[in-house]
Amino acid sequence: MRIVLVGPPGAGKGTQATRLAEKLRIPHISTGDLFRANISRQTELGKLAKSYIDAGNLVPDEVTIAMAKDRMSQPDAENGFLLDGFPRNVSQAEALDELLKSEGIKLDAVLDLEAPEDEVVKRIAGRRVCRKDSSHVFHVTYSPPKQEGVCDLCGGELYQRNDDSEETVRTRLEVYHTQTEPIIDYYRAQGLVVTISAMGPVDEVTGRALEALKSGQ
Repeated sequence: MRIVLVGPPGAGKGTQATRLAEKLRIPHISTGDLFRANISRQTELGKLAKSYIDAGNLVPDEVTIAMAKDRMSQPDAENGFLLDGFPRNVSQAEALDELLKSEGIKLDAVLDLEAPEDEVVKRIAGRRVCRKDSSHVFHVTYSPPKQEGVCDLCGGELYQRNDDSEETVRTRLEVYHTQTEPIIDYYRAQGLVVTISAMGPVDEVTGRALEALKSGQ
């Protein structure tokens, strides 16, 4: 299957992308991973992307698209892939369509994870990360530490990252609504969109997604 995963920040895209890719036995291709891999390997595309990032600028669509094209041409993606974070806007979606068309393949589905905006803000703004080990993550509502402000695992101080502040989250949501959300209508016109609720336990959402993808075929 060839799938594009979309949804607002805080909808659990990263978690679901990893789980779905494993269940469907296809590679999970995320924009962040593409950038990190190309930059760490010092590919020409990686050097180009780094020059924009270091200058504090957005990486141009054509660079992102070229990285995605290279990744999708790898042997493990021959029978499908799950795109996470790409396409990020309608221009990228159109470029992806042209790219797939040139290869004689097409998308099977666009999985849209839906979550109420207030819930998204609550999910992200409630996160607390350990200063000693950033892999230790708690949530003030859903998985609070035994002692407020203290990591259960190592005793480190828990803090809220700047990216997780309510103000920052609402800014990210605004960017999503103006730039990324329009691709849902773009793909809906092609009959590709499958929308599910991202609310509930992780396993439940994964099962819901697999069922929806199966039914949508």
